[in-house]
Amino acid sequence: MNYKILALIIIAVSCAYRLALSVVRRKSFANPVPENVSDVYDSETYAKWRRYSAEKASLEVYSILASSFLTFVLILTNAFGWVSGMLGNGVYAAALAVTLFSALTEALIGIPFQYVDDMIIEQKYGFNRTTKQTFVSDRIKETVISLILACGLTCLLTLVHSWLGSRMIIVFAAILFALILLISFVFPFLTKIFNKFTDLEEGELKEKLTAMLEGHGYHVRAIQVMDASKRSSKTNAYFAGFGKTKTIVLYDTLVKAMTPDEICAVFAHEMGHGLHRDTLKNQLSSLISVFLIACAAYAAVSLPEIYPSFGFEGVNYGFAMILTGIALDIVNPLFSILTNARSRRAEYRADAQAAAEGYAGQLVSALKKLARANFSHLSPAPVIVMLEYSHPTLSQRISAIERCGKR
Repeated sequence: MNYKILALIIIAVSCAYRLALSVVRRKSFANPVPENVSDVYDSETYAKWRRYSAEKASLEVYSILASSFLTFVLILTNAFGWVSGMLGNGVYAAALAVTLFSALTEALIGIPFQYVDDMIIEQKYGFNRTTKQTFVSDRIKETVISLILACGLTCLLTLVHSWLGSRMIIVFAAILFALILLISFVFPFLTKIFNKFTDLEEGELKEKLTAMLEGHGYHVRAIQVMDASKRSSKTNAYFAGFGKTKTIVLYDTLVKAMTPDEICAVFAHEMGHGLHRDTLKNQLSSLISVFLIACAAYAAVSLPEIYPSFGFEGVNYGFAMILTGIALDIVNPLFSILTNARSRRAEYRADAQAAAEGYAGQLVSALKKLARANFSHLSPAPVIVMLEYSHPTLSQRISAIERCGKR
């Protein structure tokens, strides 16, 4: 079997699939807006949304083509095999050379598109508040973090396979899962690299949030406001922490845009996720995902006959990680259908919890404000929802909330 041709075919098919989704997404911009969300945008804002979405979709197409073409050419020309000896001929040195080269080329091709997205399109439509200095600083931090993670995973794969051989799958999957949990644990600390946090001032909002959560057995460690407005006018909020101990994080844009009751409605929804143990269920999905990664990685390192086709003399663990990513491009769309369907059901349950707390009307108004602030698509194509949406559409959520309110 010619493994290079197989890899090139997978890259081409994956590119075609992503482009097809982009075309369907763009055509859906002309879909009629459901009646129950027709008040989210006025006619002028809706026309602006369509222009904005069209520009974002065009940029997405160019980004897909550029990244796929780069990967295709690098594979075709055996570029990874050529760079593998640049740091030395040892197993770790050769693997890290390929990993660093791959990560840096991805950053070099991705950053220009991210610049156009953030500093031109988002700026044009009034969302971007990031300065060029902040943009550069963020990209440097992100690149350093991605390099550390990529090199760490490559070394981990090398170590585990050389140590355990055919028994590596379970151990590698377990370590990857532990790393995911660790990243989830340190996420609040990582965000402080990029943003500043201040305690929410005393008052009605803090009292209501604390009372609601503590009434269901949660201990509120802190309620903090993040300076998201220095990068964007878009809004969000989230929980941080494990188990019953939570830190509430509010974007400063959210605090300015919503009433205390609307913010409480948002967090009644988030509390619903906690009560239904949705975070734990997400971790179980992650466990399945990392097991698939471990299986693909094991297959890649267990077939040394693959590597001469790509310019290597033997197994290269850095390139094995690249092959793993290429192979998973086939599986990921199918896996996403299942995980997104489960996630959408969880969102309905969490919305129902907010309604049960007496915040049905406030949640509807909050969701509309979030959609308006974030320029959300109000009528996406059903196939796009099935394949890519972890949340139901705004119209579907409002219909479900209103049914809850009538019970």
